[in-house]
Amino acid sequence: MPNDYETLMHRWFEEVWNQKSESAVDEMFAADGIGHGLTDPEGNDVIRGPEGFKKLQRAFLSAYPDLKVEFSIHYGLIDIVAERFDAGVRVGDQVAKDMIAVRISADFNMTVVGSPSYFAARKVPTVPQDLTEHSCINLRLPTHGGLYAWEFEKEGQELSVHVQGQVILNTSPEIVTAALEGYGLAYIPQDVADRHIATGHLVQVLEDWRPTYPGYHLYYPSRRNASPAFLLVLNALRLKA
Repeated sequence: MPNDYETLMHRWFEEVWNQKSESAVDEMFAADGIGHGLTDPEGNDVIRGPEGFKKLQRAFLSAYPDLKVEFSIHYGLIDIVAERFDAGVRVGDQVAKDMIAVRISADFNMTVVGSPSYFAARKVPTVPQDLTEHSCINLRLPTHGGLYAWEFEKEGQELSVHVQGQVILNTSPEIVTAALEGYGLAYIPQDVADRHIATGHLVQVLEDWRPTYPGYHLYYPSRRNASPAFLLVLNALRLKA
């Protein structure tokens, strides 16, 4: 998995939270980082993440009315130590040796979808290679500026496809909107797709080629003394068995 995939999924998490997908809210927490100065001079709890935050709210905000939380969303990969964040969130548990990783979400799938109007004049792709004959909505990655290659997996076979299309975007809500309006196929998380599939606004294809990615993990420096506020956040977000 390329490093920029973290950035891709950070964007999709913003979409999941802004749309308040209930199943995702129950399992997931943040866009691309959590916890800046959890014990800052003003006594506030400052957390990098999207605006939804229902899980953390249910977990303990109502129980701790004096605890204040600030959210900050940032596209792109960052050095949480250099930027003085207490913790970050990334796909999988592969982190630097001086970091501790804690799972906060279940594994998830990515899938390809298109609108009924798009497929009205086009054949449905049956294998990933068919995507070269389709108009696909590309994602511009912020870290290196390239276009994200769509990844697929089936029965142990893995492959990536560099898709082409009229539209290139750099945020997930716009990609979903473009797909809904028939501008091309989109590569989005299954949870995001399910809402629109259920209403008939999107059609799922290549279902047997959906790759599975490891869930999100909160990671933080092992050498830093955790504040009581940070431990509250950690325990609230930890994925329960």
